[in-house]
Amino acid sequence: MVPWLASALLAVGCFFYLAGTVGLLRLPDRFSRLHALTKADNLGLGFLVLGLILLAPDWLYALKLALIWLLVIVAGASAAHLIAKRAVREQEETPQ
Repeated sequence: MVPWLASALLAVGCFFYLAGTVGLLRLPDRFSRLHALTKADNLGLGFLVLGLILLAPDWLYALKLALIWLLVIVAGASAAHLIAKRAVREQEETPQ
């Protein structure tokens, strides 16, 4: 039962990564693309980590995976904030 649940979680994680990629390619402006990509990546990685935690042989591996997930969420949020801040600054500099 556990391998099936882990496989399902891994498949859902891959789906969210695919949805984020489609959002990156199809949405009209920077902010929409950034939003779609960060949300989908955080959810996708979350499901992948949960699936891998179920398959982890030891609790230490599970703890490491959870820590990696937390660090990626913090890094992704920081990077998205910097990209959005730069985009706003560019919009303010260019006269309309």
